[in-house]
Amino acid sequence: MPSYTPPLRDMRFVMHEVLKVADEFKAIPKYGDADADTINAVLEEAGKFASEVTFPLNMSGDEEGCKLNKETHEVTTPKGFKEAYAQYVEAGWPALSCDPAYGGQGLPLVVNQCFYEMLNSANQAWTMYPGLTHGAYAALSTHGTDEQKQTYLPKMTSGEWTGTMCLTEPHCGTDLGLMRTKAEPQPDGSYRITGNKIFISAGEHDMAQNIIHLVLARLPDAPPGIKGVSLFIVPKFLVSKDGTLGKRNGIYCGGLEHKMGIHGNSTAQIVIDGASGWMVGQPNKGMQAMFVMMNAARLGVGNQSLGLTEVAYQNALAYAKDRIQMRSLSGPKAKDKPADPIIVHPDVRKMLLTAKAYAEGGRALSIFCAVLLDKAHYHPDEKVRKDSDELLSLLTPIAKAFSTDNGHIATNACMQVFGGHGFIKEWGMEQFVRDNRINMIYEGTNTIQSLDLLGRKVLGNNGATLKKFGKMVAQLVEEEGVNEKMAEFINPIAYLGDQMTKFTTELGFKGFQNPDEVGAAAVDYLRVAGHLVHGYFWARMAQVALREIAAGNTDPFYQAKLQTARFYFAKLFPETATLMRTARSGSKVLMDTDLALA
Repeated sequence: MPSYTPPLRDMRFVMHEVLKVADEFKAIPKYGDADADTINAVLEEAGKFASEVTFPLNMSGDEEGCKLNKETHEVTTPKGFKEAYAQYVEAGWPALSCDPAYGGQGLPLVVNQCFYEMLNSANQAWTMYPGLTHGAYAALSTHGTDEQKQTYLPKMTSGEWTGTMCLTEPHCGTDLGLMRTKAEPQPDGSYRITGNKIFISAGEHDMAQNIIHLVLARLPDAPPGIKGVSLFIVPKFLVSKDGTLGKRNGIYCGGLEHKMGIHGNSTAQIVIDGASGWMVGQPNKGMQAMFVMMNAARLGVGNQSLGLTEVAYQNALAYAKDRIQMRSLSGPKAKDKPADPIIVHPDVRKMLLTAKAYAEGGRALSIFCAVLLDKAHYHPDEKVRKDSDELLSLLTPIAKAFSTDNGHIATNACMQVFGGHGFIKEWGMEQFVRDNRINMIYEGTNTIQSLDLLGRKVLGNNGATLKKFGKMVAQLVEEEGVNEKMAEFINPIAYLGDQMTKFTTELGFKGFQNPDEVGAAAVDYLRVAGHLVHGYFWARMAQVALREIAAGNTDPFYQAKLQTARFYFAKLFPETATLMRTARSGSKVLMDTDLALA
């Protein structure tokens, strides 16, 4: 059976020693009381909930899955899921970072982000039920009317109601301009919604009193394509004016998908049969409102893979220390045993350190993005809000795609550490691999994230936002450029930072002549950018560790951080050279292949 220990020490290191989040929050009046002690205390209790309440349900939930009653269209979640959710609600966890105006606790988003990392390590399938609610909450709080906010947000804040987003249809995935779901205006100001949606995570379940579906649909006079899409609130149960639940709405689960992983989450086929809905935002402007939810979800999906990377690493490390197999190439290490623990073997260490480096680098990126989101929304300085929003826009596809790709690499590596046992269900490792695999597909596949990064976020503004991140790298290089002890961390990012300008300009010029050049290079480009971002955070973490050691701190945590940083820059970061070469190889070898693909 697997185990899980919340990585609170590393979270505290990133938040308080590297990013100094409490100092950032002092500049935001809303978060003036969010000091380090408060954040630490909340996360310690959050870690207990994740490890003691949801983690024990992970394997059993995977085995049992969800069950649909085809007559009533009701879905039963695995044993214990509903009770765990009741504990979650009773303890006030849904309200952690929500607005006090709707019953929230008003804590910074970074606290919720760290909590959700732990929940994802413990049980991604369970976590997706409350997790999607945060995105729906964000969309309604930004674009909903006052009446809509007062009707729905308090119940979503308390956790009594959950939320979903209904985008995908059987004939269209990310290309939402092709959707067919219709919305017909009614005399009372509501809309009659008709259509079919698929792949709706947590689309039907027995854990909450009501489910608030945010549904994309077309008005009768809508222009074609993405510019003719509107967003609607379509609740499972209609809500009376006094806030009580009324009759069942015409939206129900027509089937459950049989999936590779996340069996404990109900991925629903949703039938919308003349359901009552209410528009969010302006007609034909639905994507503006939905993007609030989608961007939150993209950060959330990256966090899902971060959680799985961490728990897979923890279990692979424990196994590698216990499992004996052969002798070390440099001579016996466990002379009292017939063989050495497999952790003595270089390639086993490489697999473990790969997972550790991607978990800790991903955690720094995740926390940094959460702080940017809070600053973009609530910082009193307009320039800080604008700069934070721009930088977050650049980093979001990286946080989603790079983190989930790394989760795939890491969970597979950790399963490999187990050898044959990794392939056997009882050890839990194969579930981490299966559960993670969906994250590379969710919320726009990683190829789409790559196109978004290179085509829209970088080339779309001639690299202006990329240059802002480049200035952060340059500032760190300037701070530590003459520090010999930092050279092994600073020189690689300084070199790559210089290369990125030329690399980006070259791809932009080729893309201007032939747009397929952008499509051919985008995935490699995102991975290069991801390493630049991870490299920056690893250099900052090494900087803090070196300072603590120089000050006489003997905590082995700091030496361990340096060792992991050295591994990252020596064994993982150099991938960028190959990626830039393959990105530059162009589109011809891909597109001039009609015979090969005949």
